[in-house]
Amino acid sequence: VTGLLSYQNKNENNLYVFLSVRMSMEDPDDSCPEQIPGIKEALKNNDTAGAAKRIKEYLEKQTNVSLNIAITGESGAGKSTFINAFRGIKNRDEGAAPTGVTETTSEVTPYPHPDNPNVTLWDLPGIGTKDFPARKYLKLVGFDKYDFFLIISDTRFRENDVKLAQKIKKMKKNFYFVRSKIDNDIRAEESVSDSSKEKTLTKIRDDCVQRLKDLGIESPRVFLMSSFQLHKYDFSLLQETLETELPKDKRDTLLYVMPNVNPDVISKKKKALKVHLYLLATLSAAAAAVPVPGLSVAVDVAVLIGAVTHFVHAFGLDVQSLKRLAIRTAVSYTELRDVIISPVAAKEITKEFIPIVGIPVAMSLSFVTTYRVLNFILNQLAEDAQKVIHVLPPHSRNRTIHIR
Repeated sequence: VTGLLSYQNKNENNLYVFLSVRMSMEDPDDSCPEQIPGIKEALKNNDTAGAAKRIKEYLEKQTNVSLNIAITGESGAGKSTFINAFRGIKNRDEGAAPTGVTETTSEVTPYPHPDNPNVTLWDLPGIGTKDFPARKYLKLVGFDKYDFFLIISDTRFRENDVKLAQKIKKMKKNFYFVRSKIDNDIRAEESVSDSSKEKTLTKIRDDCVQRLKDLGIESPRVFLMSSFQLHKYDFSLLQETLETELPKDKRDTLLYVMPNVNPDVISKKKKALKVHLYLLATLSAAAAAVPVPGLSVAVDVAVLIGAVTHFVHAFGLDVQSLKRLAIRTAVSYTELRDVIISPVAAKEITKEFIPIVGIPVAMSLSFVTTYRVLNFILNQLAEDAQKVIHVLPPHSRNRTIHIR
């Protein structure tokens, strides 16, 4: 790091040269600012103001990426419970999607994620109900606004589910079958036989797949889930599938609001945020090279506050996320807070936090300094998120096992 800082000081008039050297030391899979349209040219021409502008526009665009997830299926399948679980709240909490043994969703209802209002789960009325017949369903629910569909059933998938899937496929959007309430099936099977859990899961999956094939779905993918135990069964497998099939910007947006159901999710968040970190450091370095008094300091403060706030929320270490986790797992907020060592977790991030990490507020930051500070904070928060998982009861933190 000292060598890089010296190199940057000697080449402060050619940020492109410095960044090229820096990138040669990075993981080749990491994102590079040059990949953003116009950045490479601006840096080569020493147009640092132009480079800073383009990076800032790119980051703002990424921050505002929307993701709309349609949750549908027949009435009583557990759609609302899944929406609440995904958002990290319980069925009786304020703002929860209403649940019940009969159809409780009478109209299309949006439920923004509490950590990112740009991510919305849409509770759609059950297909085949009186007001939402199967043949008019997609038009009535506003098909075009959704990025993908989760078709949920708590028993066997039926003809209406297949008709819906076929219509979605025809419109060139993705859909995924979710077999819900698996925990109920496991308990029921255990009460009447000595079959292992793995055999029961395989039986359920095979039955669902065969049923969908019989109804006309080629190579159906079925994800077994329990909304009360997202860490078990196929929730992580669904997340991995979406990771490969969503566009990158929406993929990251989804990842950042994903519940930390196992250590792998935390590691993926850290890797994605590392790329974000590199762009922020480049923005800081570009702003520092612009000869406008006070500009670099203002940019640096905004960069640090925005980045750290984003990191904290992505790892679920803000106050509200920790309190929701405490309620959901019956582990007290104090117990969760006690394992966290980062001084920026469970706090409102303001410019006053900057001296905590040893940086004078009035100091302009180089690429290396910004990178070092944010990377240290990122690593510490990732470690804290792992510690929080290990404080939870065993039934809340088991690693997911996929039965294929």
